[in-house]
Amino acid sequence: MNTSIEKAAANAAYPVFIPFIMAGDPNEEATIETALTLQEAGAHILELGIPYSDPLADGPVIQEAAERSLAGGMTLKKALALVPKMRERGLNIPVVIFTYYNPVYQMGLETFAKAAAENEADGLLIPDLPLEESEVVRTSMNEHGLELISLVAPTSKARIERIAQGAQGFLYIVSSLGVTGTRDELAEGTRAFIEEVKAVSPVPAAAGFGISKPEHVKALEGAADGVIVGSAIVRIIAQFEEELREPETRPEALEKVKALAVSLVTMTPMKDEVT
Repeated sequence: MNTSIEKAAANAAYPVFIPFIMAGDPNEEATIETALTLQEAGAHILELGIPYSDPLADGPVIQEAAERSLAGGMTLKKALALVPKMRERGLNIPVVIFTYYNPVYQMGLETFAKAAAENEADGLLIPDLPLEESEVVRTSMNEHGLELISLVAPTSKARIERIAQGAQGFLYIVSSLGVTGTRDELAEGTRAFIEEVKAVSPVPAAAGFGISKPEHVKALEGAADGVIVGSAIVRIIAQFEEELREPETRPEALEKVKALAVSLVTMTPMKDEVT
């Protein structure tokens, strides 16, 4: 497949910037406006997180965001319904739904795929989906015009190649082991691992897990095709939670989110866009 996600990654300024936000954190309107703000700041693809009560791959920052979202009544169906609302307000970048497998299983794979497509999402990323079980999910997503984003962590060369063979949209490189979260330094060997993955990946390769400041983006220049930033953005949202809840104070808080995003987008010169 070569649909909107892969095209966005291939045509984007270097590096591709993929921010993550949690649906419903701190409320629906704030989520919509944050998505639009990130697009304005230069995001090429948006990851929209579905809150889950047992997020094994997430660190405390995103866990707390999920708790705030769930406390506000956010559900999988409500989260999907945010996407067309974002589209109506001008969001035109691809949206990848980030969810653990249990909510998808509970809804039903086919029902979920149909709902995600009807709500104008572009892809799906499931961090706890085993490679051995991914084909049935990929097939269902593809039947509805969605791409399944694959994750690859340090492992054997043969397994990396197997994961890359099924990659769609972009390949999510787990740049550090453990849960998501901000880190002072990138893990030793990160560049070498990214280069190993890129050598066999048919799609752009973006690094995530621990990418939280401009220095990290700078350190990955010439290695990763893009960066995925979650915890750093979610932390800013948490810091200005009360301001984001209220229409009167939301614009100033969104400027804080935008400032962080811009600092991560503009570390390298624009490359010529592919047409």
